Amino acid sequence: MAPPPPPDPKFDLRGIGAEINCLHFYCKVQKPCPPLLFSGLSSGLIHVWNLNTRRTETILNGHDSNSVFWIHNLHNKDCLMSQGRDLQIHTWNLAEGRNEVTDSIAVDSVGFCKCSLLNNGSCLLAMPGKELSQVQVIDLASKKILGCMNPGADSKWGMVMCIKLWQPKSESSPLLIAGYEDGSVVLWNVLEQKVMSRIMCHKEPVMSLDFDCVNAKGVSGSSENILNVWTLDEQQNLKTLKTQEIVNPGIADVTIREDKKIVATAGWDTRIRIFGWKKMKPLAVLQYHSASVHCVAFSDHLIPEERLLAAGSKDHRISIWSIYSKT
Repeated sequence: MAPPPPPDPKFDLRGIGAEINCLHFYCKVQKPCPPLLFSGLSSGLIHVWNLNTRRTETILNGHDSNSVFWIHNLHNKDCLMSQGRDLQIHTWNLAEGRNEVTDSIAVDSVGFCKCSLLNNGSCLLAMPGKELSQVQVIDLASKKILGCMNPGADSKWGMVMCIKLWQPKSESSPLLIAGYEDGSVVLWNVLEQKVMSRIMCHKEPVMSLDFDCVNAKGVSGSSENILNVWTLDEQQNLKTLKTQEIVNPGIADVTIREDKKIVATAGWDTRIRIFGWKKMKPLAVLQYHSASVHCVAFSDHLIPEERLLAAGSKDHRISIWSIYSKT
């Protein structure tokens, strides 16, 4: 018996007029507050979408027409951070209809490495540093640098491409996982500023990664036609667990859903792929976009059945999918 055909999008968002580089949901709200989707564009704008009306509530313009490639809520739906190609990280106040930049952090890196935010009592931000392979972690309240991870001139890892900051329960220091231009994935101790483990995952630069700190397991993608799944053992050693082949090369983004059940990828081949996270079983290939998919994001609805997947593309569209799975 043939498998059922993949679903169509629940709806799409248009009239954007630019490539969509990044997406972020804020849906853990009580009625009457609407669930929100934030989209960062190549034009430098940020659209704030009301998912009930499927229209923009606000358009933010603070990066001088430079591409926005990372957005994240800081404390609540009214406090947003954005990172742009103008080498600025802005904090926005959106309360009561405002759209003002209340704080900015200058970035010394000219690469495409997105920031990573950790809120574990104090808000910590990992961001690319001045040197090619460098990552800095700062305390947002004090602006103090907690750690500066720099492998040194002789490492030849190349540019840092993607990062994920997290706090293990058994460690006093936050840990940072970073993907580099040489295809390696590296685990850093932030406070000690030292490498704990390093593995070669790809033959090409690591384009994206995500890490499941509950199961100590991560996934990374590159311009190749593979996803690499790796684990972190109790001795803090990274080990390759599985290499999952896909049909066409190029993974622009990969993200694990909050419940650790499924993972989604954004493909250069215009496709969105869904896998079961436990065994990386392919579940669906979603086809809607006419150009490369740049980013994917899962919603954080409080009710699991309401959770959505959003994908943003070079074709100036955002597709919204209902992917409720207990897999």
